[in-house]
Amino acid sequence: MSGTKHILVIRLSAMGDVAMTVPLLRALVAQYPNVKVTVLTRAFFATFFEGIPNVSVYPADVAGKHKGFFGLLKLFRELKKLNIDAVADLHNVLRSKIVTKLFFLSGKPIATTDKARNEKKALTRAENKVFRQLTPIVERHLDTFKKLGFTIDLSNPVFPDKQPLAAQVSAISGEKSGKWIGVAPFAQHQGKVYPQDLMQEVIDKLAEDSNYTLFLFGGGAAETAQLEAFAKGRKNIIVTAGKLKLAQELNLINHLDLMLSMDSGNAHMAAMQGVKVITLWGATHPYAGFAPFGQPADYTVTSDRNQYPLLPTSIYGNKVVEGYKDVMRTITPQAVIDKVTNVVHS
Repeated sequence: MSGTKHILVIRLSAMGDVAMTVPLLRALVAQYPNVKVTVLTRAFFATFFEGIPNVSVYPADVAGKHKGFFGLLKLFRELKKLNIDAVADLHNVLRSKIVTKLFFLSGKPIATTDKARNEKKALTRAENKVFRQLTPIVERHLDTFKKLGFTIDLSNPVFPDKQPLAAQVSAISGEKSGKWIGVAPFAQHQGKVYPQDLMQEVIDKLAEDSNYTLFLFGGGAAETAQLEAFAKGRKNIIVTAGKLKLAQELNLINHLDLMLSMDSGNAHMAAMQGVKVITLWGATHPYAGFAPFGQPADYTVTSDRNQYPLLPTSIYGNKVVEGYKDVMRTITPQAVIDKVTNVVHS
């Protein structure tokens, strides 16, 4: 839309979903340098967008002053002062719909990402399952911007330049030598988590190579304790949990040669920086459209559907299906080790 100079982009959560918008917005402002973007998201995610020209973050306090309908009305009034020309709702939930509708009623063009809810139900249901690749969410976002008049080319994405290691990061990582491999063994739901005993085998085997330094990612007391157990005090395994803030974690990820992750936020934080990402999939599946951005299809390692034909059982990994607790045991530690070894040296 030729008159559009300032786009409000709404994506409030979750971490991985917000991270997936970063390469898209980086391409948008590069290809349309006269366009300004304001991202409405949680303040915690602001660091994702730092350094991108013409992109700023407006923090949504949906648990505080922007809570409920009247809070969203207040938020709309605040945003209206920014002289927004158009709205791209990449979230498509009740909160974002209300804000978007208010802009529409004030005469601004709007577009909303189709979340393909019916297709996702067909992909994850037990009976009459339709097992096929759905349109990736980033491509759905591209359609949203196209509705506003912006055709974005993502065929040659640009990733951020490598920044020097921050002092707080190098204090725990040391100077880089050999290959740096990140391991993010946790996810929000247990259905997406590789069994601990198998992950221990993977970490033990990788750590035998003195050319590798492994960085273990997680958060909270329970995860930190598990990571320390994984590390067993080895010199070439470094537990990052509790030691780095998000911006520092991103700085470290920027220097990794590879990230091994569940279907979780860490995978998308690495992918948005152009880092190679191998993901392990249990109850969920990359066919739902949430594979990390820009990664080859064979970097996704999925559980065996011949043995567990109801996979995927959910989009978020939160649905428990009887008899499907051990689906990820069909992914052998050796298969993971081989994949990591091949990709990190490719």
